[in-house]
This record gives sequence, C-alpha cells and structure tokens, in this order.
Amino acid sequence: MAKTELQKYLDPKVLSKISRLDLQARLVVEGFISGMHRSPFRGFSVEFAEYREYTPGDDIKHLDWKVLARTDRFYIKQYEEETNLRATFLVDISESMRYGEEGGRRADRMSKFHYAACAAAALAHLLLGQQDAVGLATFDEELRAYVPPSANPNQIKSFVHELDVSSLVRKTTVEHICHSLAEKIPRRGMICLVSDLFVDTDGLMRGLWHFRHREHEVIVLHILDEDELGFPFQGNTLFRGLEATGQLMVQPRALRQGYLDAVGRFCAEVKRRCIADRIDYKLISTADHLDAALLAFLAARAAAVRKAGSKR
Repeated sequence: MAKTELQKYLDPKVLSKISRLDLQARLVVEGFISGMHRSPFRGFSVEFAEYREYTPGDDIKHLDWKVLARTDRFYIKQYEEETNLRATFLVDISESMRYGEEGGRRADRMSKFHYAACAAAALAHLLLGQQDAVGLATFDEELRAYVPPSANPNQIKSFVHELDVSSLVRKTTVEHICHSLAEKIPRRGMICLVSDLFVDTDGLMRGLWHFRHREHEVIVLHILDEDELGFPFQGNTLFRGLEATGQLMVQPRALRQGYLDAVGRFCAEVKRRCIADRIDYKLISTADHLDAALLAFLAARAAAVRKAGSKR
C-alpha cells in the first residue's frame, strides 16, 4: 500500500477537526465487542432496561433489594449493553461522479467522486478510532467491490485502495445494488450511501427501505457539485452528458430558474422521503470545506443521539 493513497484521501486537518466528535448509532446495532453503541441484547452494564426474576446462578450483586423488601421476591436488574458498530460505506463510482475533476474556477476544486471518497474515508477513520468496524462497497450499475467490515486498524488501507482503483466510466443504478448488499450483511448496523443520487427516486427509496427493513441504520450523504446547485453558467454553453450520450449548446440564462426549481424539488423530495423512513439525509456541496461539512453532520447526529437518549 503506497503512502500516497492514504494522503490522497485522508487530510490530517480534516481528521484532527472531526476527531473531537463521535459517530454514534441512533438505533440499536449488533456487534461483537463492547463499545459505545446501544445493543438489542441485555446484560449488566450501562443503562437500566428491565427487571427479570432471579434464577439460581445469577450474580446476587444485581439483585434489587428495594424490590425484595416490598414484594418479598427476588428480581435482577437488567441493563442495555453497548456494543461496537459495523458500518458499511456504499460509494458511487459512476461516471457522473467525475464532474469537477477538471478544476475550473477554484484551484482547490474536487470532483464529486474525490469529495465523496474523502468524506467516506474520513468517517471510516473516525469509526476505526472508536474501535468500530468499517466496510466498503463501490458501485455504478453493478456492485464493483466489496470489503467486509473489520475493526482492524489496517482496514483503512484496503478501504482507500479500493476507492483509488475505481474506474468512473459507467452509468448509475442503486436499487438492485441495495438489494444485493442487504443480503450480504447479516447483522444490523449502519449503512452510509455517498452519491450524487442521479437515479430514479422511487427505486432509490425501495433500495434504501430494504436496509431499513433489515433494521440497519441508514445515512445518505448527497454530494452535488457547486455548479449543479447554483448553475452559474453565462453565455452560450455546451453541455455534454456524462452518463447519457449527446451534447447540447444552450443559453443558460433561459434555463437557469427552471433548472434550479427542478433541482430544489428533487432534493426536497429525497429529503422528505428519507425523513419519513427514518433515514438520515445530508446534502453537501463540493464548495463546502470538507472538515466544516463533516463537523456539521456529526454535530447534528450527536444532538439527535442525545435527544433520543433523553426520551428512553
């Protein structure tokens, strides 16, 4: 593994800033080792869950003596265990993700793919630092690579290597990718889709719902280029399709408002449907500094986890 691959996707400045926060699961997860996330299994640590009757062999230090005094019966306190998280990042490597790779108005501009890959790698690095397991799936119209989740610190090398060797030359589909991947992940955990979402919305939501049906927590990081969100073009402009054949010379001013309205409706619809299915959605522009975008995302999740905890 060349050191340059890690440097390409892991910015020390970004890692330093996001290390102040955790990426915690809001829903219960199933892991193998003790960690920081809620488990569906019962044990004798962390947070009170329920009582059960004492059976011979139980440790008497977990007896509730107050209940014994009131009822003259022996009851054991049970608690919700915490466990490690198994997170899988599903990263779009279709041709449309190449947009922005030729630079343009900003010297520091990243393509959508490079921005998405750096975001996924930074979050994976954060999770590994929490003793959590991370995996990676890359896709276009097919599932191109799958790295099963592992908590081994060297997992980040395999993670960024698969991103680095990706070929962005094909069209996108999501639904059957989600269906296929959902069958590969036996235990509930976290799924993070990182994509420009240039797919059929109904198919996208059917695919994501398969993960939710399997009780995974789902996150969508919707990555769009600043041009796609702001449509800054002036004068006659040649538009060429990345995933569709053909090109078109147009006057952008005549199209700008209609285009922005359509993009706004699309993003709003995806967000609305994600919220309805308890899927965490975050729209990110490649114009946003990555550290600031990830900090805002992690801070919002931390607040949501605290809020959910206060209701339990």
